Amino acid sequence: MRISPRIWIPVAAAVGVAGILLFLLWWQLSETAKRLKEELKDVSILPAITDTFTPTEIDANTADVALLHLRKGDLFALQGEWNEAENEYKAAVDAGGGLSALRKLAQAQLQRRNIDGVRATIHLLKQEGARAEDLLLLESIVHLRTGELVKAREILEQAVESPQKHYGLALLSLIQGTHEQAKAELLQVLGGWDPVLRSYAQTLKAAYDEFALFPESQELHLITLLSRALAQVQECELALPLLVQVLAQQDDYRDAWIVQGYCELVTERYDQSLASLERAYSIDPEKAEVQYFLARAHAALNDHQNAITFFSYALANGFKPEREVRRWIATEASEVGNGPLALEQYQALAGAEDATVESHRDLITLLLVAEKKEEAYGAALKAVVRFPGDASLQELLGQTATETNRKAEAKAAYEKALQLNPKSETAQEALKKLQ
Repeated sequence: MRISPRIWIPVAAAVGVAGILLFLLWWQLSETAKRLKEELKDVSILPAITDTFTPTEIDANTADVALLHLRKGDLFALQGEWNEAENEYKAAVDAGGGLSALRKLAQAQLQRRNIDGVRATIHLLKQEGARAEDLLLLESIVHLRTGELVKAREILEQAVESPQKHYGLALLSLIQGTHEQAKAELLQVLGGWDPVLRSYAQTLKAAYDEFALFPESQELHLITLLSRALAQVQECELALPLLVQVLAQQDDYRDAWIVQGYCELVTERYDQSLASLERAYSIDPEKAEVQYFLARAHAALNDHQNAITFFSYALANGFKPEREVRRWIATEASEVGNGPLALEQYQALAGAEDATVESHRDLITLLLVAEKKEEAYGAALKAVVRFPGDASLQELLGQTATETNRKAEAKAAYEKALQLNPKSETAQEALKKLQ
């Protein structure tokens, strides 16, 4: 039976528009991740974390919704917000993200010390046909995390040659203090075929190279450099015992306290993180990086006012990326009901050269909540000029136009939103009410 062009042409067009919208959202998330990676390179405590962070690569057959969850998870992971990252990766798995989603989920679970969860994910990876060498590395890291070093060495030494085998042996040698062996294993990884592990190995090797520049340095300096490198490659659980050794011998070692506080923060040991970062702050109260992570620790403990104080210090002292600090200040200000401070941050975010759709959306929404309707309308007009292809901003323009009794402008905005997203129920309902 032949289908009439009057039927299939509109259907094909709608599918095409939906596909374009999904692509635009994916592109926006990708660009945000790329920009955030560049900005985070200014954070000196972990300057290479963005180099060792692996953006999501996914099979072409994977559902778009899974890809979007993976990209969102990547953004949270870049910011060290592993709880949110894990939730996004779980959603990606549920949406059919396959091996890519499962690998990311295991990574987040390792960061959150969810060993039972990692083991369950390894089981799913086996069912999905994951490579034996990838399973080997995950299983050996679980053994390292749980202190089963003999078992880790056993499965690694019995495994066939692969970069994963040598990377696992490098980690084992490093934490056992056999540094010549660790360096030899890292060279094997650097000569291997896995680009992610090559990046990780380069970060760890760089710690040894930096220490070699100072032949008179004590081994405490080497251990601190290695701990920082382990944090950079998302192995904070292995770094923390090393830092305990360092600080037991030198209690005023600022950098060791910073790395320890950071690792405790991202592994959700919030009370310990606060104590470590307060010690670092007592040694160097002017360092913006210490102020930022100290604020993060206060925020994690729901001490919002102190979080605002230290985020403000970090901002005043030039912490980069500035957008990240302002986002946190706005969030914490909202928690304590300080609308003017939150509004100030959102206005700065929306006015910045690198402003995102989200920053404009947040500003408009906050202005509406504050009953600043004319300001909200003006902000929405600016937003759609800057991002003319975003349906959600057109909907907000329609909403603000309605709130300010601009019926014709509201109708035009909602019609534009429907052109961009024909499935928008918000725009459809709003247009019905405007008839």
